[in-house]
Amino acid sequence: MRFTSLIVELIRAHPRLIFRLAVAGQAALWLLLPVLLYSSPPGDVAMVLAVGREYQVGTALGPPLAFWLADVAFRLAGHHIFGVYLLAQVCFVVTFWALFRLGRAIVGGPQAVLAVLLTATITSFSFPGVAFGPSVLARPLWALVLLHAWQIVGQGRRQAWFALPVAAGLLLLTTPAAIPLLALLVVFMAATRKGRHALASSDPLYALVVVAVVVLPYAIWWLRADAATLPALPALADVTDRLLRWGWLGAGLAFALTGMALLVIVNARALDRNADEAPLILRPPLDPFARSFVFVFALAPPLLLSLIAALLGQDEVSGGDGVALLLVGLAVVVAAGDVIALRRQQVLRSAWLLVMAAPAVAILGIALIQPWTGRAEVPTALPAGEIGTFFGENFQRRTGHPLQAVAGDPQIALLIGYAAPSRPHVLLDATPQLTPWFSVARFNQTGGVVVWRAADTAGTPPADIAQRFPGLVPEVPRVFDRMIRGRQPLLRIGWAIVRPQ
Repeated sequence: MRFTSLIVELIRAHPRLIFRLAVAGQAALWLLLPVLLYSSPPGDVAMVLAVGREYQVGTALGPPLAFWLADVAFRLAGHHIFGVYLLAQVCFVVTFWALFRLGRAIVGGPQAVLAVLLTATITSFSFPGVAFGPSVLARPLWALVLLHAWQIVGQGRRQAWFALPVAAGLLLLTTPAAIPLLALLVVFMAATRKGRHALASSDPLYALVVVAVVVLPYAIWWLRADAATLPALPALADVTDRLLRWGWLGAGLAFALTGMALLVIVNARALDRNADEAPLILRPPLDPFARSFVFVFALAPPLLLSLIAALLGQDEVSGGDGVALLLVGLAVVVAAGDVIALRRQQVLRSAWLLVMAAPAVAILGIALIQPWTGRAEVPTALPAGEIGTFFGENFQRRTGHPLQAVAGDPQIALLIGYAAPSRPHVLLDATPQLTPWFSVARFNQTGGVVVWRAADTAGTPPADIAQRFPGLVPEVPRVFDRMIRGRQPLLRIGWAIVRPQ
């Protein structure tokens, strides 16, 4: 006699309910954790806000859309970082909504839920998804591109041609990885009979016009900035090192799938003595074209994007792991067959909950335990609000003007850039190509604060900063407490005011 748990029955009878509960639960978890545990933003969020504040059409960091949206979310939240965290989780929800709709159209609702539950175990969609930036925004846009592409070539829905170019254009405004991804989609459509049939109409011409209109401002900047040159390929002597880097990037992608691999192993038939009694999740017979669509876009993006990153000498997969691995969960479901047995239900459910909770436990350990066990700094434990308020208020008290710019130590300057009440411009004086909207000459004219990590109680500036800003008169260093100090030393920040001319 087969025993079927309530969860399995809900998957079969109410797949939308399970999808909503799983996605909403994970989104709520990764919205609350950074709000409660982080006193400064994770990853490159501070840099994203610094770039977004300037509303540049393009920068050395890439297309502008993610930076603009981060600044809009930050302003709408009353200049609180909560708005950026919320935006990151909106991207997560939209990504999985598009994935569920795509899976439902290919394998049906119940198996689409299994694909969503498997995809949610990929570590790229947990704590890295909190740090909003181009790679996080690219996930829902790529998911929407795949959804609308399937509606066109798999379901023959011509109205999807209106949505596909919009999603594709926004993806081009988000990440350089959009170019190889969209090229892959075009190649797939041109290589298949259904794809060629879709391309034979006049709709692709309309799509090209829409994409051109969406990306026109950035394309103009791209041409004027002399960025329209192909990146330099590695020298022959460096090919071996780049291939080794490709292997490491591939290993990183494989590690992100360890949770999914664990669930597949737990559900293996060989480990279940009562395999014939497992409840079954059925789907209609699958079209071979649908199988090809899923496998191509599950396997080609991680191979292609990791190879591009390796050839360009990048340390991360182009476009981000979440984009590269988006359809792997759906591919596993498709490969499992028309009938999927959920064996050892209690163990399988516990394993899924363990995989989902592991990243949250790791974040809790880093935030609450690491300060007491080591002296390595936790970047999210820096008191950004207190730092920004101190330097903003002191500059205005000394000069009678709001703080207009901040320079010096990149990490501290970026925190002040978003946390100070006046939201000053950030000048990365050591790498000025990353902040082209501001220069040392303009900094000396508008005035601002130069900050650095003080090595002594006198607050002597480092030699490189003193060289770029001659005549600095250092103030008494300011000491700040971390959110959890533990065994870490106090944060001592040296600073100097450059008065407006």
